[in-house]
Amino acid sequence: MRFGETPIDEAAGAILAHSWRANGVNFAKGRVLSRDDVEKLKAAGASSVVAARLDAGDVHEDEAAASLARALAGEGIEVTAPFTGRCNHFAREAGLAVIDHERIDALNELDESVTVATLPPYARVGPRQMVATVKVIPYAAPLSAVSRAVDLAKSANQPLVSVAPFQPMRAGLVQTRLPGTRDKVLDKAVGTTTKRLTSLGSALVGERRVAHESAAIAGALEELKGEGCDIFLIAGASAIVDRHDVVPAGIERAGGAVTHFGMPVDPGNLLLTGTLDGKPVLGLPGCAKSPKYNGFDMVLERLAARLPVGRAEIVRMGAGGLLAEIPTRPQPRDDSEVAEGEGPQQAPRVAILVLAAGRSTRMGGPNKLLAEADGEQLVVHAVKAALASQAVEIVVVLGHMADAVRAAIDKAVPAGSRLRFVKNPDFADGLSTSVRAGIAALGATIDAAIVQLGDMPGVNAPLLDRLMAAFSPVEGRSICVPTAGGKRGNPVLWARRFFPEMAQLSGDSGAKHLIGEHADLVCEVEMSGEAAVTDIDTPEALAAWRARSAL
Repeated sequence: MRFGETPIDEAAGAILAHSWRANGVNFAKGRVLSRDDVEKLKAAGASSVVAARLDAGDVHEDEAAASLARALAGEGIEVTAPFTGRCNHFAREAGLAVIDHERIDALNELDESVTVATLPPYARVGPRQMVATVKVIPYAAPLSAVSRAVDLAKSANQPLVSVAPFQPMRAGLVQTRLPGTRDKVLDKAVGTTTKRLTSLGSALVGERRVAHESAAIAGALEELKGEGCDIFLIAGASAIVDRHDVVPAGIERAGGAVTHFGMPVDPGNLLLTGTLDGKPVLGLPGCAKSPKYNGFDMVLERLAARLPVGRAEIVRMGAGGLLAEIPTRPQPRDDSEVAEGEGPQQAPRVAILVLAAGRSTRMGGPNKLLAEADGEQLVVHAVKAALASQAVEIVVVLGHMADAVRAAIDKAVPAGSRLRFVKNPDFADGLSTSVRAGIAALGATIDAAIVQLGDMPGVNAPLLDRLMAAFSPVEGRSICVPTAGGKRGNPVLWARRFFPEMAQLSGDSGAKHLIGEHADLVCEVEMSGEAAVTDIDTPEALAAWRARSAL
């Protein structure tokens, strides 16, 4: 890649390295300069620009990031669309992040242009939490570096980044008593254990309280076996101090075996692991009675994720096992302890509003949304694109000929899809009324919304996903606008902060004026082709679209 000062007459096709905002020209860095852009810059007085030009052996940052991100990702991972050389990995569901630490290090050593950052191995993750991010540092990376990175990612049977989801467990708890043991203490342990299990999607299905004797423990385990337990927890009234102590002796007397005693984790040193009829048994350390994160949690999480927890895995927990010295460690069982904005970075929850309420006045009579293009009605194109995207919620706003439009969608979309429908009784008063109706229908947890017009058949899921990938309020990208050849189009993504203003819109122009009022928060997202600037408003436009599609 060649980088540096570039004469303006040689800048067509180059990537603008620094934003240019002067004399009526407003180009963001990273823009691929067209010949028209060059003419505008020359007219604005530019004689040169700082730009990057790709050589034959280079791969554009987005293409490089996307190919590597796909190669890294294993089970339980959703990969976002690339944007500015970055692709993120998010967890599909709650579980543990399984990271190949050594191969991640090896990959990051290959070339300075290609980087991968991940959560620590076996970090607990929630649904849609970020697990890893791929970032190509410059505007392009050498093809040789990208190829080596992809080859390394595929060089073993195990992916570099995956999520092992938590699977339900039916747990049985045995608590032992000594003279003076209070029921209040045992009741509290039941409550704490229940919360731990519930947070992992599991349940405490049986409990026994017996004397602190091996025979009594064995009898309690036999009873719990009959209740269908698939994990057994034993909380002794006195700490286990030897692998031949009362608790391990009780396990063996029930026909089980002790696997390992002790772990290099504090608190949690005195945890014991074993098996009974092929199912895990844990002799709990005293800290298990506390809700604070400890070694018991580390083992229980792996068991819930169906990951191995033998001697080899336990002895490797020492690095990062000094939990007593982490006073602010998040407690996974109590969400209220994580202050707003301080939790793990989540994948934005983006909704799509499909506006399908208009009267099609410029079509001269028929409802354009029911007109066919490429074998499907326009509104069906829009809905299918939204469903194929990574949006978490899709709201279709109906109005004019609502029943006919809904029937067309229902016929084309399988039952059980994540569509919701709302009716706009004021659709005759303009586009703004449909935006208001859609915004009012969104869930409270939505972070942003894409306003998608129902008459743009070229808008597809990759375009929608690219808008979502660009969205980052932290980095000042709160309004994401697609462009084609430098011309702004639709659909537009809006951060939640704008919903109150959008709820006050009037007229038929939508929210366009807000883009001008918040120019510092606008991100232009260049799209290939003309899809983002092509809508079907007239019979002539429909005929032209059909003609292009037939080629």
